[in-house]
Amino acid sequence: MHSVELVLDPAADQGVRAEWARLAEAGLPSQALHPSPSNRPHVTVTTSEGWPGPDGLAAVLAPLGVLPLPAWLGPPVLFGRGPHVLARVVVASEALLDLHAGVAAALAPLSSELVAPGRWLPHVTLARRLAADAVPEALALLGGEPLEVLLDGARHWDSVARLDELLTPPRATSDARSVDG
Repeated sequence: MHSVELVLDPAADQGVRAEWARLAEAGLPSQALHPSPSNRPHVTVTTSEGWPGPDGLAAVLAPLGVLPLPAWLGPPVLFGRGPHVLARVVVASEALLDLHAGVAAALAPLSSELVAPGRWLPHVTLARRLAADAVPEALALLGGEPLEVLLDGARHWDSVARLDELLTPPRATSDARSVDG
C-alpha cells in the first residue's frame, strides 16, 4: 500500500511527540512505542494500492505545491468501536480539502472509501488499540486545547517496501514561517 502523508513543522512535531510520551509514560498505548525510524507525526492524505511512474508523479506533486499550509490540530477524537484509535482532528480548511482532492484524483483508485473526497477526516494518530476503560485517563493526559501547526511537507510511504521518501524538499530553518505568515 502507498500513502501520501503530510508532515508537521518541527515545533508541532515535538508537541505531538510530547503527547505520545505522556501516553506511554502512563502505560497506555502510544505511537511513541512504535520503533520504526519512519514513525513520525503525520496526516495521511490518501492511500492507494499503486504508485505512479515518473510521468504520473507530477499529478501527485502538483497539489502539494501549496505547502507549507497553516492548520489547526483540534481536540482528541476516537475512531472505531474498540479498541480505539486515539487521534487529534486536523481542522479541514478549503486549501487542505483542495490538496486532498488533487492527490486523491492523481492516485485513483484509492484503497479505501474512507480516504475519498467527502469522506476523509484528516487527523494525527496518537495511539492505536486504546481500550474503552483507558479513554478517560488518556483524554485527561492530553487536554483539549487546539494547536496551531504548519503542514510543512509531504512524503510517500510504501508499506510493502518500507520506503519513506520526501515528496517536497525540506525547508531550512531560516525558511520557516509562523502560522500567521
